[in-house]
Amino acid sequence: MCVDVRTVSRRLIPLAVAAASVAVLIQGSVSEAQTVSSPPSLSSLVAQAKQLSNEVDSLSQQYDGLKIEIAHAKSEEYYAKQAAKQAEAAMAGSQAAVAQLAAMGYMNGGMDPTLQLLTSGNPVQFLNQASTVEEVDNEAGMRLSTLQKEQLAAARAQDAAREEIATVNLLSKQISGKVSAINAKMAVLDSSAMSEAMTVFKNTGTYPSYPLPGGNSVGVLALRAALTRLGDPYVWAAAGPSEFDCSGLVVWAYAQVGISLPHYTGSLWNLGVHVSEADLRPGDLVFFYADESHVGLYIGDGLMVDAPAPGQDVIVQSISEDPYVGAVRIS
Repeated sequence: MCVDVRTVSRRLIPLAVAAASVAVLIQGSVSEAQTVSSPPSLSSLVAQAKQLSNEVDSLSQQYDGLKIEIAHAKSEEYYAKQAAKQAEAAMAGSQAAVAQLAAMGYMNGGMDPTLQLLTSGNPVQFLNQASTVEEVDNEAGMRLSTLQKEQLAAARAQDAAREEIATVNLLSKQISGKVSAINAKMAVLDSSAMSEAMTVFKNTGTYPSYPLPGGNSVGVLALRAALTRLGDPYVWAAAGPSEFDCSGLVVWAYAQVGISLPHYTGSLWNLGVHVSEADLRPGDLVFFYADESHVGLYIGDGLMVDAPAPGQDVIVQSISEDPYVGAVRIS
């Protein structure tokens, strides 16, 4: 009996394909099972913790900046409202004065002055009256001009007040968004899954000894104040006396020597004198990341004191720990 090889082949090929497909599916399932069952390594969790902490610190600085903007906008809103009230009061006074002058002009000037002169029994008296009417007319003109200016000023003041109110509302929404984003990231850092990683992360980057600079410059005195806070916890948006974010530590330290600084890295970056890394002195503000979102106080020997991020207390660490972008000297 002859067997058609082509028929056998047509029957075997689908079976081979099916078997290969099953093998692929089994391998895929095994791979997926291995992926699901393999927890992330501690080192990867520590790296994730560092990333999340840095993101919280950056968001915290944006929050601090928005607080400054809101305070300024609220101040501008207050003054705009006061200006609008004053302009409206002045406008109301001018409106009353113009109305009174208009009534006087109507009573005294209802008849043509020449005709009044011809029909007057006392021409001298009428001329005196005519002079008074002219003065009233002139004053009415000036009052009217003043009123027009006051109306324009009042309208502008009202517009300015409305714009500032809108700005405050917008900034308030933005700051609420920052808080929500921070809380979401903090929830991950505080989760039981991250607890071991956070323990490791908290104990990295600290130096047991560091040079304590001498001298009595403003920077040295502020640095010494900052070093008294070693071990205090990082808390976003905090500026002491026992909790800090990165810019909050700088603000608190310099406040101890009588210098008031804005609680925001973006503002701190634009203060003082920018200095090169080679010219760093104790107490200089050292900044990190492209958006200057982190700041510390330089100690010397490549070290700084800072409030790094959630999960890490105020510590001493190398300025090479994060991407360095520049420094500012406060004097």
